[in-house]
Amino acid sequence: MKAAVLESYNNFVWKDVETPKVKPGEVLCRIKFASICGTDMHIFPGDFHPRTPVPFIPGHEMGGVVEEVGEGVSGFQPGDKVAIDPIIWCNECPACKRKHYPACINLKLLGVDMDGGFAEYVVAQPHMLFKAAQELPDEHVALTEIYGIGFHANSRAETKEGDVLAIWGAGRVGQVILQAARTKTSGTIFMIDPLDNRLEIAEKHNKNVIGINPKKENPVEAIKRHTNGNGVDIAFEAVGHAEEIKGVFTPIRSCIQSLRGGGKVCVLGLSDHPAAIVFKELIWKEAQIITSRVSDGEFTEVIEHLNAGNLKPDALISKVMHGSQIQEAFELVQKEKEKYLKVLLDFS
Repeated sequence: MKAAVLESYNNFVWKDVETPKVKPGEVLCRIKFASICGTDMHIFPGDFHPRTPVPFIPGHEMGGVVEEVGEGVSGFQPGDKVAIDPIIWCNECPACKRKHYPACINLKLLGVDMDGGFAEYVVAQPHMLFKAAQELPDEHVALTEIYGIGFHANSRAETKEGDVLAIWGAGRVGQVILQAARTKTSGTIFMIDPLDNRLEIAEKHNKNVIGINPKKENPVEAIKRHTNGNGVDIAFEAVGHAEEIKGVFTPIRSCIQSLRGGGKVCVLGLSDHPAAIVFKELIWKEAQIITSRVSDGEFTEVIEHLNAGNLKPDALISKVMHGSQIQEAFELVQKEKEKYLKVLLDFS
């Protein structure tokens, strides 16, 4: 089979490799499309070393069709269209024993800890496969994993009808939080991002969205103005840094300030740097800070909404390139990351 092998950091090679052999209890899937993720952009230059030693095949956002079913597998047959959940829980750590799987301390992923989906074929366990409608575009199936992030965040925040939300960060994660939230509440959703093109995507493809550029106005003041001083029920932090913009407080502190009494902040943004908050601002509102990591069972919910046409996957897709162009694709996203949301790789 052909695969995009990361031979050395910053260097993909499109080459022939051995097609995986299907063992009993496994399923061989023919990859149709895979999506470049923010994690992949860190793997590419070696930021995840030594977790991702080269050479190996990255790619953990993927979809395709069942090619071959191993002995003992039921419920799947060749030709089934499937999304592939890349996550493998250890089932042994304290979190797994409590069935809080996203907190698994030994979590592994296809395409991160082992060869993944930037190839024509991949082998997976049956429980990692989720059937999609045959008429669903293959490109959309490949986005199931990142949509799962957005749905899990809304599950953690317990988003419900009537809730008014604010989402700091209108990048890939912020956009899927938005689309997932729109399946749960018709309330106003504020999107905060310094890039107008991202705000335009959010406003164009989703109803009742107000974009706020923190370089042009203070987002907390704008939110309070639009909500008659009440603030939002839930604020999502999907930025992952602690920088201030011209006197505007850091995203996490701004999230707290934007809340109504008893509201929630849900943090997804990953950062290695501390972010200051003022606990008095949190305590006086009896507000909560919760976190959200990876999806946990949301693939079924995502596919139901994709099948029903309730999501806007085309709004996320900035560019489609063939798998053999992977080096060019990664360099493109590296140089112009603010221009692209999702770049898909075609392996069909």
